[in-house]
Amino acid sequence: MQKVVKKYDSYKDSGIMWVGEVPKHWNNKKLKYAGIITNGSTPSSNSPNFWDGNIVWVTPSDLSRLDSKSVVSSERKITEDGLNSCGTSLVPEGSVILTTRAPIGNLAIAGTKLCTNQGCKSITTLGSFSSLYLFYQLFAGKEELISLGSGTTFKELSTESLKSFEVVEPPLSEQVAIANFLDSKTVQIERLIQRKQEMIALLEEEKTAVINEAVTKGLNPDAPMKNSGVEWLGVVPVHWNLKKLKHISKLISGAAFDSGEFLKSGNYKVIKITNIQHNRIDWKDIEYLSDEYAKSFLRFKIENGDILFALTRPIISSGIKSARVEIEENAQVLLNQRNAILRAEGSISQDFLYYYTLSDYFFKMFEASIDNTGQQPNISPISIQNFSICLPPLNEQIDIAQAVSRECQRIENLKRSFVSEISLLQEYRTALISEAVTGKIDVRDYQPKPINSQQLELA
Repeated sequence: MQKVVKKYDSYKDSGIMWVGEVPKHWNNKKLKYAGIITNGSTPSSNSPNFWDGNIVWVTPSDLSRLDSKSVVSSERKITEDGLNSCGTSLVPEGSVILTTRAPIGNLAIAGTKLCTNQGCKSITTLGSFSSLYLFYQLFAGKEELISLGSGTTFKELSTESLKSFEVVEPPLSEQVAIANFLDSKTVQIERLIQRKQEMIALLEEEKTAVINEAVTKGLNPDAPMKNSGVEWLGVVPVHWNLKKLKHISKLISGAAFDSGEFLKSGNYKVIKITNIQHNRIDWKDIEYLSDEYAKSFLRFKIENGDILFALTRPIISSGIKSARVEIEENAQVLLNQRNAILRAEGSISQDFLYYYTLSDYFFKMFEASIDNTGQQPNISPISIQNFSICLPPLNEQIDIAQAVSRECQRIENLKRSFVSEISLLQEYRTALISEAVTGKIDVRDYQPKPINSQQLELA
């Protein structure tokens, strides 16, 4: 990727700590003189005639889901009556939209006429300011904006603090040049990031394919096959035997602990339904139990390598939520209700069982067994116990699990390298924006060059 190292001829101290030095001919300006700041508001939720209209009404949640810098729609829209009923106002296309709470600092450019709720403020730039340049400058100043937030329940950036926020003002022609330069450069960077994200997705597909093939067909491509007689499973090696999970494993439902006994610290951790995510345990927001209370529930103790399932609530509404547990030596961990432990018994490897639960075959059985007829999605332990599994001999299970583990580790290593590269690209993008909008580099003569796909790969 083309590097930009050209500097301006002379600099001065801007007097703005996060900006530092700027080109000598640039000026400072409080934001209230750069644009008109408009607050947002929310119509009453008790008035149906205020909602489901055609006026775009942007919230911080809408901005958090954007995949570009332009916002043209919103999850909820309001009517003309809703607009007139509260303190929000329409702002023109091109206005800069800034979230000022939950969180502070997310940005977008209005791609249409719109209004916002009270979690956002809109800045409609005046003649001497380019809205796109201001967008990039506020992006660079995000940490400073966050530091100006105040409040006890949550941090909020007040209108007065925003009005007093100092920005730097190059001549308008330079603002346009800087914005065009950053548009060109950030598009290149985002294409690179997208390509690496696509590679991560392909690697994830490869991992799933490796697991599917190994746990349903084995490692020998020349092995004689037979029809399994099971939907979704197809043919399997002739020497593999069809079993029900209940015949080769134990399924233990979690305990109904008294929530009044939960503590913020202790020797016994409790895994709740919210801690079980797809293929990982979220160890944040863990509850604890006292030794005295916990000793009556030791039959619900989780062992290292156990497979955990969420059984109910919206946690499983989007499909399976299961994870294998890695527990530190001597750690005491118990399982809360609405979850279950799957543990191999007898002639089955826990490792093989784990990879089986990651297969598409298992996912399809799980999803087909979710009961959505009640108030909350639910899958019963009995349904899981009756899932079918086709088993090779124990020594073959061990070989398969070891081979899959090696392949998964190779794939995970590649994924980690792409994740690291994405992080570096994001850091480069942030640094480049900061350098350009504060004049650390001179981009007035920048001419974008076409970038072909090979150059993107080599950048």
